[in-house]
Amino acid sequence: MSWFESLILGLVQGLTEFLPVSSSAHLRLTAAFSGWHDPGAAFTAITQIGTEAAVLIYFRKDIGRIVTAWFRSLFDKAARKEHDAQMGWLVIVGSIPIGVLGVTLKDQIEGPFRDLRVTATMLVVVGIVIGVADRLAARDETGGRHRAPKQRKTLENLGVKDGLIFGLCQACALIPGVSRSGATISGGLFMGYKREAAARYSFLLAIPAVLASGLFELKDAMGSDHVAWGPTMFATVIAFASGYAVIAWFMKFISTKSFMPFVWYRVVLGIVIIGLVVAGALSPHAAESAG
Repeated sequence: MSWFESLILGLVQGLTEFLPVSSSAHLRLTAAFSGWHDPGAAFTAITQIGTEAAVLIYFRKDIGRIVTAWFRSLFDKAARKEHDAQMGWLVIVGSIPIGVLGVTLKDQIEGPFRDLRVTATMLVVVGIVIGVADRLAARDETGGRHRAPKQRKTLENLGVKDGLIFGLCQACALIPGVSRSGATISGGLFMGYKREAAARYSFLLAIPAVLASGLFELKDAMGSDHVAWGPTMFATVIAFASGYAVIAWFMKFISTKSFMPFVWYRVVLGIVIIGLVVAGALSPHAAESAG
């Protein structure tokens, strides 16, 4: 991997990680259209450490409160009733599905799931799901001619059941094209949560899963000759900087705007990819790395 490739891929990772468009799909497609090797699951996991560092800094006050309250709850029964302490446990509970499936499906994640036909299909299908969830949320927020606006849930209403459902939605993002934020936020919207609440929990829920995945891949990569460490670390720094900017923008965007621009983008991109593959202009295994 060249330094130019790492710059572009780092930007792609940072710009798409927190948007409901699938960063793994865009890394895969960037490589395919550029004629580069697929950066692979290890590169994706390591550069995601950079984007999660952006989450840690952006939400540092929330995370500080949650971690402090959670540790206090280990020794103080009264503290377990605090919302921040409960959030700590709910992040742990919500991380179980992706942890289990990430280990059991590792070979599929690094192999068949990276087929561009799978990626394109997920872009379209999940795009439609996000669109339906967005419309339902908008209907609740605005009401209608014969119905009043419906009050949607906040993170104060989050319990173990909803936390697990959020976690299962996040686990779907193991398949390129799904999108971690897209799956979890749309899942939250279907369960009746406000957009901001669903997005905030989505970002917090991603922290243990992404850091664990990145460190796991980092451990395996330490003894590998296939990882270009300089460019990979450079891409991680780029992903951190661009990712932080996207978080700040996205949290403001979702408070007043619809997800429909992302929905149309996903559907059109997915259809274009499927069309190119069917026409033979693009191999479903384009740019796959032999390593």
